[in-house]
Amino acid sequence: MRYPEKLEHYRRQVDAALERAVGDIGGPDALRAAMHYSLKAGGKRIRPALLLATFDLFGGNGPNPFPAACAIEFIHTYSLIHDDLPALDNDDLRRGVPTCHKKFGEALAILAGDALLTEAFHLIGRAYVDRPALGLRLVIEIASAAGAAGMVGGQVLDTVNVEPTAPIETVEQVHRMKTGALITAAVRCGAILAGADEASLVALTTYARHLGLAFQVTDDILDVTSNTEELGKSIGKDAAQHKTTYVSAWGVEKSRAYAAQLVEQAVAEIVRFGERAAPLSELARFVYERRA
Repeated sequence: MRYPEKLEHYRRQVDAALERAVGDIGGPDALRAAMHYSLKAGGKRIRPALLLATFDLFGGNGPNPFPAACAIEFIHTYSLIHDDLPALDNDDLRRGVPTCHKKFGEALAILAGDALLTEAFHLIGRAYVDRPALGLRLVIEIASAAGAAGMVGGQVLDTVNVEPTAPIETVEQVHRMKTGALITAAVRCGAILAGADEASLVALTTYARHLGLAFQVTDDILDVTSNTEELGKSIGKDAAQHKTTYVSAWGVEKSRAYAAQLVEQAVAEIVRFGERAAPLSELARFVYERRA
C-alpha cells in the first residue's frame, strides 16, 4: 500500500530531523556509524508521525515537537537493534538490510542501542531546558512507556512467558506493553506538547491503545502472509519459535477482522475532533492496510 500523503510528509520531516540530531552526537566514529546505520535503514516512522499528527490536531502551535519525535524514534530503533540480537530474536534482516549486529558485530550493536536510548533523553533535556515542567512530563511519559512496565517488560514477557498454549489474554498483554506502550506515548506526547485539555488527552490515549494493539495484530498476520522482500525482515519467526499469536490462536481471517475492529474503535475516539483528525484516521487505517 502506498503511504498516505501526510505520513510521507511527516516521514521526510522526521528523516531530516533525525539526520540533524545524529549529527549533534559526539563519541567514537564507530559508535555513531552504527547508530546512524540503524536509524537510516528505513522504517515507516509511524511513532514520530503520530506525535506530529497529534500536535497538529491542535493547530501546531507550541514548543518544537521534533526533538520529542526524534527521541521516540531513537528509542524505537534501539529496541529493534536489541530485539534482533542472538539472545532475543536472533534475526539477520531488519528494514531490508542486515541487522546492526550483522553489520557491526554484537558488542557494537548492543552499545549503539544503549547510546540511542540514552541520547533520546539527552535530546529532550536539551530541547526543553527552558520549559522544565514540560520536559519532565515528556521524560516521564516516554520512560514509563519504554521501561519495565512498558516496552521492555513486554519484551521480557514475550521471551519467557508466551508459549504455544498461552491464553490470548497473555498475548494481548505482551502486545500492549511491547508495541502499544510506545505508540501510546507518541500520541500522548504530541497532545501534551500542544497543550491539549484532559478530555482530549483521554480520548487520544484510548485511540492510541486501540491502534497499538491493531499494529501488532497486523504484524502477526504479516508474519504468515507476507514475504521477506516485502516485509524487510524474516518471516515465520513466531511459528519457528512456537509462540502463540492471534493468527495461531484464531487464524488469519478472524485476526484480520479483529485488527479492523480495533482500528474502527480507534477512529471512533477521534470523531469529536472533526476534519482536523483526518491525518490520525488515515494513519490508523494505514496501520491496518499496510503490507510491510
